[in-house]
Amino acid sequence: MSREFAYCRVSTSEQTVENQIEALSKTNYSFQRNRIICETISGSVPAMKRPAFRTLVEHKLEPGDTLVVLKLDRLGRNNIDVQNTVEMLIAKGIQPVSLDLPVKNLNSSEGKLTLQMFSAFAEFERNRIKERTMEGQARARAEGKRVGRPKAVSTTKKVQECKSQGLSQSKTAKSIGISLPTVKRHWNKCL
Repeated sequence: MSREFAYCRVSTSEQTVENQIEALSKTNYSFQRNRIICETISGSVPAMKRPAFRTLVEHKLEPGDTLVVLKLDRLGRNNIDVQNTVEMLIAKGIQPVSLDLPVKNLNSSEGKLTLQMFSAFAEFERNRIKERTMEGQARARAEGKRVGRPKAVSTTKKVQECKSQGLSQSKTAKSIGISLPTVKRHWNKCL
């Protein structure tokens, strides 16, 4: 008996898969809640190195099943990885469906061409995002702005207070509730 699964992915913990789930619920597919697999991981991570996706492929999907994604870039943003993932699914007897593609059968000649074009665009967009990020950081640096993680002034202050009280680094870590490596990084910093 054929079953339908959905795979939803977001890249960061600030994002949510709720919009994907809602859009999938408005399709002709009907997914049982335990067959909607969600994960928070970058699309640049190869599909089979993503824990939830790997578990889905290796332990849940069976020949004859359908795997639906809202957009092809949910499978990944690397052209070769997306194509290899789709080919692997097809070889296992699983029908991959991307709702943003005009072709349903990705194993047909037309489907393969469409897959190649759309996965190339997904990779292109990922590269453009990286370029825009780097351009923005360079512009911020040129304007004299600090780029990156903010300085942990309060942590340095707490570590220095413990140090001045004669506490060891390990006792400082326990006292403040931070890791020993963090204490070591702040141990000799000046405020």
